[in-house]
Amino acid sequence: MTMSKKHPKPEELVAIDYQPRRRDWMDPHVEFRKGTFNYSANPKSMEYLGLPFVRKWQPTEDDWKLPPNWKEIILNGLRERIDRFRSLRIFMDICVRCGACADKCHFYIGSGDPKNMPVLRAELLRSVYRKDFTTAGKILGKLAGGRELTIPVLKEWFYYFYQCTECRRCSVFCPYGIDTAEITIIGRELLNLVGIGIDWITTPAANCFRTGNHLGIQPHGFKDSVDFAADDLEDITGIKVNPSVNRKGAEVLFVVPSADYFGDPHYFGFLGYLALFHEIGLDYTFSAFASEGGNFGLFHSHEMMKRLNAKIYAEAKRLGVKYIIGGECGHMWRVLHQYMDTMNGPADFLEVPKSPVTGTVFENARSTKMIHIAEFTADLIKHRKLKLDPHRNDNHRITFHDSCNPARAMGLLEEPRYILKNVCNHFYEMPENTIREQTFCCGSGSGLGTDENLEMRLRGGFPRANAVRYVHENHGVNLLVCICAIDKATLPGLMDFWVPGVSVGGLHELVGNALVMKGEKERDNDFRGTPLPGKEEKVHV
Repeated sequence: MTMSKKHPKPEELVAIDYQPRRRDWMDPHVEFRKGTFNYSANPKSMEYLGLPFVRKWQPTEDDWKLPPNWKEIILNGLRERIDRFRSLRIFMDICVRCGACADKCHFYIGSGDPKNMPVLRAELLRSVYRKDFTTAGKILGKLAGGRELTIPVLKEWFYYFYQCTECRRCSVFCPYGIDTAEITIIGRELLNLVGIGIDWITTPAANCFRTGNHLGIQPHGFKDSVDFAADDLEDITGIKVNPSVNRKGAEVLFVVPSADYFGDPHYFGFLGYLALFHEIGLDYTFSAFASEGGNFGLFHSHEMMKRLNAKIYAEAKRLGVKYIIGGECGHMWRVLHQYMDTMNGPADFLEVPKSPVTGTVFENARSTKMIHIAEFTADLIKHRKLKLDPHRNDNHRITFHDSCNPARAMGLLEEPRYILKNVCNHFYEMPENTIREQTFCCGSGSGLGTDENLEMRLRGGFPRANAVRYVHENHGVNLLVCICAIDKATLPGLMDFWVPGVSVGGLHELVGNALVMKGEKERDNDFRGTPLPGKEEKVHV
């Protein structure tokens, strides 16, 4: 049954066939069926970024308008990266195809497609490496697992490397520590060398250079959004906060994903940030240039990642702050925690972060000089610096989704839970093998959160949704909390499809709801405008 002309239904997607296909895995031919792939990059965005071989093309077309020497470009690119990244050569050589990763990928679980097994997805690149860069492959070819780089192979790369969210769950289970996400990054880099990319990565990256953020919001629009949020917070709490933008000499630069001041449900967490910082008297400022913490360069290439991330340190230096705090974002933190030092550092013009309220020195950020908002808030709660009323969140029965990058890439596992247990009374964990280091991805990360590949997003998100369904049915959970902008953008649709009745929210939305601010008026509503528990009758009247 084809689903190419209508949105799929849950009962259709859950009918997954795991029977191995009769077709040889070396056969590269794929079907670009609607709902399973992403559209190509906008030429204007490619041109703005200075990317090569700008042109119009779409994956469904037979002719992708490749440059005449496309094969030479890609093989030279692979050779350069093998020489540059020792890890890549190791990952290419040491896999023994044990299959430990096979059933750990959410896309394989949700689709049953063997080429979405991490071991086989990596083999799509490894087979070309083996043919052209190993003695056995050069002599024995296919017998040694080598494949010629052909146009069908190139199309196969595009199809499957954009069905990987770089979540790295597979790497947790690999006995050799192979990071398949790094292989995906390299595969995408090679494709981009010949102008093959997707628009949901290229255009946000171009916007980020043009205006400072992925959404393309102009600096004055960013300032207006911050001021609007301050007015909203005053309406709810009766307290006027005064966040600043581009203020030199502040102690802290606060960087958030652009969706926080623009999207739903992200915005409610943004109100929580403003309330929290006002309550503790934090001396902070936003930057209109670094108005985006998220880094779509992670999904494009190492060079793009470096270019996008540079603006954070540049603004910290220009504004003369002491250190940086980052908001609730996923891929922002993989870049900051694992790449920032070598790409854009050293940040020797900054100080090791030290809380002005508790005196805690965050030694874990000694090199990057940047801490996560969850670390900062958990420290405040531990030292009893906040007055919290968790009953204000009693209308929520909550579970927590460990967003892949803060969890697996950063190890931020206990701080969010510590916060939740202090700001709400009804918290329930999903099954142990679906959380913390083993957390399932939302299915839409790494630039795949688009409508054109909706079916694959829903398939990839099925394992996460299935775990949410468990706590929904057994504990009445009605709110899924996370600390990632992409999660907040894509999990609502996933919940509506697989687990109706569960909403999505951010960690600091609940912090803001529970925070009892000095001098606040009697609060009747939470940040969403919903009556607080016990206030329903008063609000109704």
